Amino acid sequence: MSIMKNFLNVILILCVCLNWCFTEGAEEKESGKVDSYTFQVSSLFPSSSSSCTPSSKASNKKSSLRVVHMHGACSHLSSNKDARLDHDEILRRDQARVKSIHSKLLKNNADGVSKAKSTELPAKDGSTLDSANYIVTVGIGTPEHDISLVFDTGSDLTWTQCQPCLGSCYSQQEPIFNPSLSSSYHNVSCSSPMCGNHPSCNSVTSCRYRIRYGDGSATIGVLAKEKFTLTNSDVLEDVYFGCGENNTGLFNGAAGILGLGRGKLSIPSQTTTTYNNIFSYCLPSSASNTGHLTFGSAGISESVKYTPISSFPSSSLYGIDIVGIRVGDKELEITPTSFSTDGAIIDSGTVITRLPTKVYAEMSSVFKEKMSSYKTTSGRSILDTCYDFTGLATVTIPTIAFTFSGGTVVKLDGIGILYQITQSQVCLAFAGDDDILAIFGNVQQTTLEIVYDVAGGRVGFAPNGCS
Repeated sequence: MSIMKNFLNVILILCVCLNWCFTEGAEEKESGKVDSYTFQVSSLFPSSSSSCTPSSKASNKKSSLRVVHMHGACSHLSSNKDARLDHDEILRRDQARVKSIHSKLLKNNADGVSKAKSTELPAKDGSTLDSANYIVTVGIGTPEHDISLVFDTGSDLTWTQCQPCLGSCYSQQEPIFNPSLSSSYHNVSCSSPMCGNHPSCNSVTSCRYRIRYGDGSATIGVLAKEKFTLTNSDVLEDVYFGCGENNTGLFNGAAGILGLGRGKLSIPSQTTTTYNNIFSYCLPSSASNTGHLTFGSAGISESVKYTPISSFPSSSLYGIDIVGIRVGDKELEITPTSFSTDGAIIDSGTVITRLPTKVYAEMSSVFKEKMSSYKTTSGRSILDTCYDFTGLATVTIPTIAFTFSGGTVVKLDGIGILYQITQSQVCLAFAGDDDILAIFGNVQQTTLEIVYDVAGGRVGFAPNGCS
């Protein structure tokens, strides 16, 4: 009896101990104190499966459309499901975009001409198009003509290629929009307040626009109005957009740009009375998953934490204030002057997050220290902290969390910390650069719900935005 009693006591103590340990771990995880992620190396790379996993968040919304990868398992447009990424080209174009943003700030020249509803568009990860941006499909004109557009928080004017191409048009996947076949299309006159004092108005009656991007690509055409169909129940009349007649560059099969900036010609600004100048999105974790782009406030997570929009970098871009960064359990030495030169923005079109050189150097150093048990390898383009995971089933990496003004702490998803080139070259998805402002890029935004409450002057973040 005594032996049995002692045995039961040992079991009781063991159970109490195990319960305490698991509870401690759960409480630590819940409080956000976990300082590392452990995951399967295979989860970093595209699956060979042809199955598509839809976003449950988007699927549960009345006006939801799927977010699909152009060449992924979810796409109905792709003719080549095995299209390979050209990472050098992605990173080269990313750097060109960053320089373009910097140039725009120097010239102080934003894109454009010199109870609310909610709806969703399909956001498609275009990274296999060598751009690593995300696209949405919308209907334009009457009858409706579907086009895929790169959605971009760094641009204001929405534009698409139009027939006839008076100069040149690049190759796109869908047929080019022909305004002469649409009964709802009409040009905007030079006298329109939306046109401004454009030089070409001295010789023509229609307002014209010209946009040139950092990589040398450009679009030139007429400013027009047209009907845009987002979903069957969400149709926008008389939307200002650019009808591109002379377009050059590599837009990777997309028909143009959907502008989500803060300027007067952006879609959020034009639809203020309908959607209260609020939109949100979740960028999918892989080509086999979907995400969503949502206009309006319906369905926004209750766990969203907001930080004020700073207008310091530009009245068109979405400025944010980074006040802290934590790598694992280590807080980086960030002072009030660390980001003071140019500030910071959040941008859907920039791939790799850019940080001031000194801040990035400390981040890289701490990350390397915590990854000292893994084999390092050579860098790639702007990425210099890289590892060889060949032969490994799992890896453990330190968490990375950003603190924004107002005390908002955003812990990155594990997939938002690394940039995967091959299993023998997986890199920290950050770069240092003192020649530009800091940019919170789209790799870091992956799987987060990002909310742009423009009317409220704030940007919000919540975890698990796609599922």
